[in-house]
Amino acid sequence: MRKKSKLSEQKNISSVLASLMAIVAGLIFGLIILFISNSREAWPAFLTILAGGFTEGARGIGQVIYFATPIIMTGLSVGFAFKTGLFNIGASGQFTCGAFAAIYIGIKWTFIPPGIHWLIALLGAMIAGAIWGAGPGILKAFFNVNEVITSIMMNYIGMYLVNMTIVKTVYDALKNQSKPVAQSAILPKAGLDKLFNTGNLNIGIIIALFAVVIVYIILQKTTFGYELKACGSNKDASRYAGINEKKSIILSMVIAGALSGLGGGLLYLSGSGKHLQVLDILSPEGFSGISVALLGMSHPIGILFSGLFIAHLTVGGFNIQLYNFVPEVIDMIIAVIIYCGAFSLLFKQLINKFLAGRLQGRDPGETGNKGES
Repeated sequence: MRKKSKLSEQKNISSVLASLMAIVAGLIFGLIILFISNSREAWPAFLTILAGGFTEGARGIGQVIYFATPIIMTGLSVGFAFKTGLFNIGASGQFTCGAFAAIYIGIKWTFIPPGIHWLIALLGAMIAGAIWGAGPGILKAFFNVNEVITSIMMNYIGMYLVNMTIVKTVYDALKNQSKPVAQSAILPKAGLDKLFNTGNLNIGIIIALFAVVIVYIILQKTTFGYELKACGSNKDASRYAGINEKKSIILSMVIAGALSGLGGGLLYLSGSGKHLQVLDILSPEGFSGISVALLGMSHPIGILFSGLFIAHLTVGGFNIQLYNFVPEVIDMIIAVIIYCGAFSLLFKQLINKFLAGRLQGRDPGETGNKGES
């Protein structure tokens, strides 16, 4: 029992240390880029990035929360699928489909009572994302088609389909984007805009926190979650144990898609002036979600903190233009830091080997002490 507890503790420690090593490696690389670009002002610019939203007080923290909300949702989407043995790289397409559904309902369905208009729009976003996630899940379950390939294809299909549908339904030709949603479809502020002195903030972060808790409970505390994880670990053994592996695969992708779709709805119903533009560009929030999930080790709580951290750096990156750094350098630094998050799995393996060696070295001594007593 004690050995099992030690192994569990070792696993938790290695996960945290791996993420921290990835962050440190990314920051060091970013500092090198700054010095190459402008050595005289590199250090103060680097400190500005580290300060993030804290440089602007409550308003800056509010901006961090605003930027974190959608990538927490796409991070949960990728992390949930990964925990169940699937790699949902289609979060971008699911995010875009969810965003369009929310915008369409927010513009066209004005017959809905104002008190629940935003809620119906978010439900529509979840359904659209779930449908878009179901496609790769069905192909994986019944035809064993790799979900990475199909989800990448669905990203582009979703992008072009949404662009075409926007033009036919809710198009603002003058600005080449979707029209503004009705006021009743905008998420309630709940006093958060006054608390953090920014009009962008609303109950979206509360919904994201609720989603984190729900995903954690499903994965860690329910039989349903155990079956999904068991199927992801060993499909054949799960089938032998009586688990319907096809159903588990499809449901995993449906839930992952719903989470991404909800993220799209939360962003585009925030009342921040955000619109879906008719451009042949995939939503970056979906790919940021992959990095957030990797950095958070696919654990819901880890994803929450990694999403806030990435958003914190993003807000800090906006301010380094004061030190004569062009925006492209800012994007590069943030991209490198996010990219290093992918190496957290490698760091975890190295730390596990180190901790396992120390644990084996201690066991004989502990056994000897027990014999003496």
